[in-house]
Amino acid sequence: MTDMKPPSGLTPAQLPSDSRHARQLARRQLITEAVMAEGSMRIEDLTERFGISLMTAHRDLDELVSRGLLRKARGIVSAAPTSLIEASDVYRFSRQSAEKKAIASAAMQFVEPGQAIFFDDSTTVLQMVAHLSAKVPLTAITNSLILMNELNGIRDLTLLGLGGQLHNWCNAFMGRMTINEIKRLRADTLFLSMPAITEDMVFHQSPDMVETKRAMFESASKRILLADHTKFGRRALHAFADLTEFDVVIVDQLTDAAHIARMRAKGINVVIADEAMQRVAAGAELELL
Repeated sequence: MTDMKPPSGLTPAQLPSDSRHARQLARRQLITEAVMAEGSMRIEDLTERFGISLMTAHRDLDELVSRGLLRKARGIVSAAPTSLIEASDVYRFSRQSAEKKAIASAAMQFVEPGQAIFFDDSTTVLQMVAHLSAKVPLTAITNSLILMNELNGIRDLTLLGLGGQLHNWCNAFMGRMTINEIKRLRADTLFLSMPAITEDMVFHQSPDMVETKRAMFESASKRILLADHTKFGRRALHAFADLTEFDVVIVDQLTDAAHIARMRAKGINVVIADEAMQRVAAGAELELL
């Protein structure tokens, strides 16, 4: 265990005898980082890497699972999504960051002052927060606890937080109470992202998430899907909507050209993020000339 360093920078041997809890926290942080880096690991491999017993490993993992950071099944611990389980928000934040930022920037062309907008709990939609102050006044409606905290304090932005049951793995409210609140509202636009697109159908691993986002979908006049290239061909269990049901699908430049061509052949309005930003920049330059 001497290779593990807690937040203080000290090795376990350098910590005082009463710092067992500090060593435990440091070890759990290192386990989380290791699994997120690999995507998934055998629990036996974790015991060898960190010099801990199988019982200690399971105790640590049970705590991390309860916080929604990792998933554990059949001797395997995972941070990456499967067809049945969505990844934690902590893991999702670290993936395709540049692509998500480009997609979020492109999405802002569909935001106008005075609108009421649903924002889902996705990490791609979260990237839109940095741009919203330039589009106020706005009314933002969200079930994401993280997004609520980020939006709180933006001047001239009215924040409507959707309550209900909080799910730790995504830091979002879902379920019947949340859906009932959504059904009483009508918004101009919905921005959302989903983890899987197969055969031009959007899927999610969580049925509660599907129902909650579908309520937003049905309560918004315009529906915009934000999807980086990794979502195409990925599988999940529960169908949400056909791509043709969306008004706009925004993708990044790494998206396979075959996917883009197929969607456009079906009449889907596909926006390629980086190209959209280049057109906006070119337009701004022409205005200056």
